[in-house]
Amino acid sequence: MIEDQRLCNESAELQRQTVTSYALSVVVVTLSLLIICGNLLVIISVIYFKQLHTPTNYLVLSLAVTDLLVGALVLPFSTILSMSSCWYSSYLLCKMRGLFDILLCTSSILNLCCISIDRYCAVCHPLTYRTKINVFVTLAMILVSWTLSALLSIVITVRGNDEENLSWRCKVFVATKESIPGPILTFYIPTVIISTIYLKILLVAKRQARNIQKTIKSEAALENKANITLAIVLGVFLVCWTPYFLSLGLYHMRKFTIPDIAIEAFKWLGWSNSVLNPLVYAFFYRWFRQAFKMILSGKIFQGDFSHTKLL
Repeated sequence: MIEDQRLCNESAELQRQTVTSYALSVVVVTLSLLIICGNLLVIISVIYFKQLHTPTNYLVLSLAVTDLLVGALVLPFSTILSMSSCWYSSYLLCKMRGLFDILLCTSSILNLCCISIDRYCAVCHPLTYRTKINVFVTLAMILVSWTLSALLSIVITVRGNDEENLSWRCKVFVATKESIPGPILTFYIPTVIISTIYLKILLVAKRQARNIQKTIKSEAALENKANITLAIVLGVFLVCWTPYFLSLGLYHMRKFTIPDIAIEAFKWLGWSNSVLNPLVYAFFYRWFRQAFKMILSGKIFQGDFSHTKLL
């Protein structure tokens, strides 16, 4: 009987609170739909409109696919596990959720790494940017990002198996010694790299702004706005995910008592990042706003507007 209780999901108390359970379901379903719909708009926009067929936007497309899968896979799995009071067959489901979670989180930050490299080449080496960063190079970066993410997620998930199955409990975070290198490889090192690159971009952009000629001021302003927007995407990602990884690190060190419910809340904050990126694009990019309007109004189904000039 005691062993059976240990196999129950650690969030089993939610099952006893019917109102809370239904409220959680409504919130998660709403969040999942927002994530899927928002990122689907980005994906359709980049694929359909020829003007958006640029190396940078292909990286944005890869990031949007990652965010969409968070809403379509990770959130539903997490909700099922949270709502299950004592589901003995949830071991496989929990492992699948963990695998997708690590895969997509790692893919997000590696895609942001690629975007920062793209922006670095555009700002710091503008004359050679088109030769260095082309479609082939961009696709190669996307392939490497997803491949590394898949390998890391498989290794971390397999090594995360608990030695005693009887004491196994499904968590939204992994707290074993084997899992310690995971956050270092998937979050901290890429974050330091991205932050360093964007700091370099900021310094170079400021220096270029002082030397810019009036004849190309408008073009430079657009480029600067694109850099700021992508930096905001990075900032939003860090705001959403840093609390979780910091609390997880403190949890591992055992120097501070952090309730599991707090780490779970930080995890959900991280997942909510997937709904924010499309909002950033819609708010800062005029061409994305125009593309979204044409898609939502159904105009693209009335004819071939793929070559439309998005202002």
